[in-house]
Amino acid sequence: MTETGSSGGKSQDLPVEELKKAGREFVQALMVRTLEQAGGRIAGLTERLNDAAEGGGAGKQAAAAGVKKLAEGESPVKAGLSAGAAGAKAKVKEAVGGKGGGGKKGGGGGKLKVTNISEQFDVGLPRRIAYDQWTQFADYPSFTKKVESVEQESDEKINWRAQIFLSHRTWESTIIEQVPDERIVWRSKGPKGYVDGAVTFHELAPSMTRILLVAEYHPDGFFEKTANLWRAQGRRLRLDFKHIKRHMMTQTLLKQEEVEGWRGEIRDGEVVKTHEDALKEEEEAKSREEGQEREEDQASEEGREPEEGERDQTAEEQEEGEGGENGSAKAEDKEKEKAEGAKV
Repeated sequence: MTETGSSGGKSQDLPVEELKKAGREFVQALMVRTLEQAGGRIAGLTERLNDAAEGGGAGKQAAAAGVKKLAEGESPVKAGLSAGAAGAKAKVKEAVGGKGGGGKKGGGGGKLKVTNISEQFDVGLPRRIAYDQWTQFADYPSFTKKVESVEQESDEKINWRAQIFLSHRTWESTIIEQVPDERIVWRSKGPKGYVDGAVTFHELAPSMTRILLVAEYHPDGFFEKTANLWRAQGRRLRLDFKHIKRHMMTQTLLKQEEVEGWRGEIRDGEVVKTHEDALKEEEEAKSREEGQEREEDQASEEGREPEEGERDQTAEEQEEGEGGENGSAKAEDKEKEKAEGAKV
């Protein structure tokens, strides 16, 4: 009993209240320190948000959008989606040459990106047939993928309508140089982008032609520039180029006589020779060639030496002619002798 009482007295003598008080002060100190650190981070975040609002990069704008959604009480998943969408939009604007934001640094417009396409293919057609088929621009919508319509305003001006990414666009092409069976060079203009380029035709064999294409696509517009980030137009143009090759090798190859292209000539954007004049010159040149061939054949026939069979036939005819002359002379002599005998 005495020990128990003494131990109870010792426990009563311990400073329990002071320990509790010290513990509460320690916890309060930790809370104050944590709040101060959190306040510093919030201040830094506020500064970054201000930078984003003043025209920061895509990452800062994405972070600002995410924090804003969290402050509005949205879930972390929705806030993350909003941040990703904002960052992607900012990235597209920066890439397509728009201003990434005014800001103190003054975001200027970026350099416009042009898609360069260089392609070639060989077709089992004479060069004239391949060229004539290429000039049938009105037929393109029937065998290409995204070309919707082609209207030839004049010999040198062509109006195009095609699907570009998610939109439909029109542009006007002007042929600045066109030489039959050799090359076509054009320039274009359009409110939402255009295509410049050149195509040449090279004879590898009488029935084999190589076609070379070089094109430049100039995007102008949100959809066009966005699609240009993934080179969508370049892939589309290459695919349509393959469609042209397929058409030539499956349709034109079987109907070569039905293909009639434009045979005129254009220089510096002006027609210097019409299709009719070109066909007339071709007919005249063909007539001259045929006449020269006939003259050469006649001259060769008149000037050539007779062959062995012809020589034998000529000798026999000559002998027969000589024999006939001798016979007639003998007959005349006999008649003369008879006449003289009668007189006697």
